[in-house]
Amino acid sequence: MSENLTLDSVAAPLRVLRLLAVDFGHLPAPDVHVSTIYPERLELTFYDDLPGFEAWREALGIAPDTVTCREQSGGLTRVLCTTVDYAGTVIRLTGYADIVTPALVGGAA
Repeated sequence: MSENLTLDSVAAPLRVLRLLAVDFGHLPAPDVHVSTIYPERLELTFYDDLPGFEAWREALGIAPDTVTCREQSGGLTRVLCTTVDYAGTVIRLTGYADIVTPALVGGAA
């Protein structure tokens, strides 16, 4: 259980976040999450910013073929997800984007 963890228990992902801020401060800012449920994980999430996801994927040296792609919300949202071990921490990179459906020419079918 996470009830007995201390701040020191999540020090590894916090250190990696500090490294990322120094090394990749020029990249788009993600939503950042550190949790006592997964104390070894740093989550970087992009909402409506797949180019931001891709910039981080490339910067972290993550191969494109390790990215999973799925849909949620009845096919309205695309989700890209991958993980990488980085300086002793698992980084989970996730990107969400609306799936744009082309408008029908000449009205509805």
